Amino acid sequence: MPVPNPFPHFDGFTYSAAIPLQEGVTRRDPSPVIRVDEVYYVWYSRTTHSVDGYSATVWYATSDDGHTWSEQGEALGAGGEGSFDQHAVFTPTILVASGLYYLFYTAVPEPFTNDDGGPGGTRTAIGVASAASPRGPWTRVEDHPILRPSDDPEQFDSMRVDDSCLVVREGGYWMYYKGRQHNRTPSETRMGLAIADSPAGPYRKCDGNPVLDSGHEVCVWPHASGVGCLVASVGPQGNTLQYSDDGLHFHKIADTDPPKAPGPCRDDDFTEGRAPGVSWGVSMVHHRQWPYLVRFDCRLQGDALYR
Repeated sequence: MPVPNPFPHFDGFTYSAAIPLQEGVTRRDPSPVIRVDEVYYVWYSRTTHSVDGYSATVWYATSDDGHTWSEQGEALGAGGEGSFDQHAVFTPTILVASGLYYLFYTAVPEPFTNDDGGPGGTRTAIGVASAASPRGPWTRVEDHPILRPSDDPEQFDSMRVDDSCLVVREGGYWMYYKGRQHNRTPSETRMGLAIADSPAGPYRKCDGNPVLDSGHEVCVWPHASGVGCLVASVGPQGNTLQYSDDGLHFHKIADTDPPKAPGPCRDDDFTEGRAPGVSWGVSMVHHRQWPYLVRFDCRLQGDALYR
């Protein structure tokens, strides 16, 4: 008996303006979008120093309709002297749990170098801050990372731990993240999974890591009884829509040209058991100019069989 397609309506992506190109300003790597009291929120990396995000801090914008966005200001700045996130904080993601908002981010210390993606780059980690309101103020939950690179240079995440995205599943918090091994290039990034019993951790890396041999940008969401995933162009599973029934073993549903660094609108509200799928979100555009944010629309919903 053939297995039903969990995404029977998917037919690609369309794009429209969100926060347009502004010469001299980088806006990139948006978080998932959430809705609070009839207002949509998105967080992203912002800097005026370069087109990449390695000097960025986390800013946020709001919208009443999901189309017209207003930048509100910085949500989280770099850490203090000697901290694990002194150099920059970027690639945010959001989680709503137990009446609080959790802002996860990539953290890099001083001194920092990317080494053009080479083996001499500074190792990155993941930190988290919390707030009682999506407008902040944000307070770092710990004075250390909640997820670090592996100390074993042979592991897939021994250099980079970055760009997390969370799903509430089986009573826990499943953090998908990208990892890169020492002496590997960004094109060899893979996706890992760490699980915690509480939003701020401690997070335990999954024994089956990596769960995908691709994934330079991490975009996952609860879908039906499993997890949907859009995979960026990097790696053997690049440019695909993937699905996993158990959240661990993914298989290709379709080839596609996904949005760049997509942050889907999370209509599941981070509530386990409710999986309406994805119909839109915010992503970035980067054509050798300063990156900026756009809205994408899609039909990544299931039918009644999958609800």
